[in-house]
This record gives sequence, C-alpha cells and structure tokens, in this order.
Amino acid sequence: MRVATYNASLNRNEAGQLLRDLSTPDNQQAKNIAEVIQINNPDVVLVNEFDYVPGGQAAEAFRNNYLSVGQNGQVPVDYPYYYVAPVNTGVQSGLDLNQDGQTGGPDDAWGFGLFPGQYGMVIYSKYPIAHDQVRTFQNFRWQDMPSNQLPTDYYTREQAEQLRLSSKSHWDVPVRVGNKTVHVLAAHPTPPSFDGPEDRNGRKNNDEIRFWADYVTGNKTTSYIYDDAGHHGGLPRGERFVIVGDYNSDPNDGDSFPGAIGQLLNNSRVRDPLPTSNGAAEASERQGGANLAHESDPARDTADFNDNPVPGNLRVDYALPSKNLPLLDAGVFWPAPGQPGSELTGDYPFPTSDHRLVWVDVKVPGKR
Repeated sequence: MRVATYNASLNRNEAGQLLRDLSTPDNQQAKNIAEVIQINNPDVVLVNEFDYVPGGQAAEAFRNNYLSVGQNGQVPVDYPYYYVAPVNTGVQSGLDLNQDGQTGGPDDAWGFGLFPGQYGMVIYSKYPIAHDQVRTFQNFRWQDMPSNQLPTDYYTREQAEQLRLSSKSHWDVPVRVGNKTVHVLAAHPTPPSFDGPEDRNGRKNNDEIRFWADYVTGNKTTSYIYDDAGHHGGLPRGERFVIVGDYNSDPNDGDSFPGAIGQLLNNSRVRDPLPTSNGAAEASERQGGANLAHESDPARDTADFNDNPVPGNLRVDYALPSKNLPLLDAGVFWPAPGQPGSELTGDYPFPTSDHRLVWVDVKVPGKR
C-alpha cells in the first residue's frame, strides 16, 4: 500500500477560482500536478492547499479532468473514492486575533485565509473510505489541550477561550484495505512564522503536531480529545495508521518551536522512514544561502523555499506509518536536474509547487 502526501499549491486568491481552473482539462499547473501523482501512483494521497468547495465539486473536477486523463504519456490513475470537508482557513472568528484594532482580515480567521476554504485539503483513495467512521477535529479548542503553548499574554481571555487549535482541520479517515483498516491521519498545521515575539504561530504549530502525537498514544493522555461529533478519546491501541501532511516543521532548521516535529518522529508508535531524494541534495548545494547553515540532511528536504535570507529548503512534508505497518520503501519525488520528471519540480516559479510529493510503501498484515 503506497500512501503519499503532496502540498500541490492548488490554492487560489478568490473563492471559485480553483473550480473554474479545474472545470476544463487544460490548466497547466493542474496537468503537471496530476502527472506527478500519476508517476508516483499512490493508493492513497492527501493533497494539501486544495481550496475547499462545498459538495466536492473541485475534488471531482481534478479527479475527472486531470487524474483520470493520462498526462504527457503517463497512465491515468483511478481514484473511485475521495474525502473532503470544511476547514478553518478563511472562516472569520469575529475577533481581532492579530491585535491590529480591526476584525475581518485574513489573520482574524480561525486559520489564515482570504475566504472560507482557502488552503483546504482532499484525500483520494483507490480503497473504500469508511465515511461513517471518519472523525474530524475542526472545532477543537486550543485551550482544551492540557499543558498547551497558547500565549495567554497575547490573546484576550475572550479570544483564548474560543481559539480553535487546527488551522485547517485534523482528519482521521479510515480506509478499508481488504478486510483491514488503515487510518489516514491528515492535517496541515500553520507555518511557525508570520508572527511576533509572542510566537503565536510557532506555538500553535507545535500543539497542532502534538495533537496527533497524543491521539495515537491510545492511553489516558487522549481523554481530553473530542471530535466534531462530540465523541471523546484518541485512536485505540493496535490500530494501524499513516500520518500525512505538510506539518511546516523541520527537525532541526527553520522557525519551528523546539522539538515540534520530534513529537511525531520520536513517538513510540510512529515510524520515520527517513525518505531522501537526489534533487533535494542537489538543490541545497546549488542554491546555497540559508542552506549552508542547516543541520538537517539536505537529501531529506521536501520543500524548496527562499534561500536568501531564510529559511532555505526544509523537511516539512511527512508520511509516517505506525510501527505495526511493516515498512517496504519510502521516497521524495524530487529528481535532480536532467533526471526524468525534473521538469515537473524545477525552480521558482515552480511548474507545480514549492513542495514535493512524499510517499511511503507499507505492508498491511493479514490483508485478504
């Protein structure tokens, strides 16, 4: 079973634009993104930064007009199943969350966004999705996480009591693989930047990551968790899962709160496949700048960010299976210049996205 995550930058600056772009089969960025997915052919893929459109119209348009059509000689990929749901980005809070004396701006939404659903996400699957068992955590309040990092000296009491933790949403989407279930745990935490000395985004990023770390432990530490349907608790012990998404956190470099992504990478139930690519190592060396001072192995980078002055290329996209799913292989689709597919990643302005598709192959034990 191949599970992938891909921040495809299929976000637009106004509501409805993505659906218009995907309603015909000739949007070049969408064609390129579909080609990347077809080359890697995941069984399940989370697409981050895919604007939410109620009713799944955009998700279906991308599937029918792009993924189901062979791009540049590639074999079409068929996803009979998909999952999409509302997110917090662009949903106005009615509060002055950035303390600028005004309300209604993109920073005053529960998650940064110009309109409701901007920077949303969608899961495509070759396997059936157990829709009646999906859990979402869009409305979970930050203050309800014990020992949280919420900066109470920055937010008013009224704001702190209402703040939602998830900047998009957290989804537990069970996928039926034969007679077994694998939980796809999807999220896209806020970047730990674009704030001030209070580090409100860095702190929120840390706790958005911690949410999954707590969720998969399966013990009393999960009792605080509640989903949007009012059900409490985390994932039962023994369940199989893959955590996917752009988590905007590198193990060593960038602006992350100390140890943020380590909450997952060092979790006793999580396996880090440590995927690499030739293109990431080459880009770091060629681009220089902030990359020269990085501690992390540049071959593990998954995003091509600004190098002068900061942050440089980082590892921020993850596909992390549970340890009870035997690891077969893993990788990052970032070909070096001259290698097949390198024209799909490229340099700024990118033909697809500044992020790269990350995949992991696991064996589902006992599948029939």
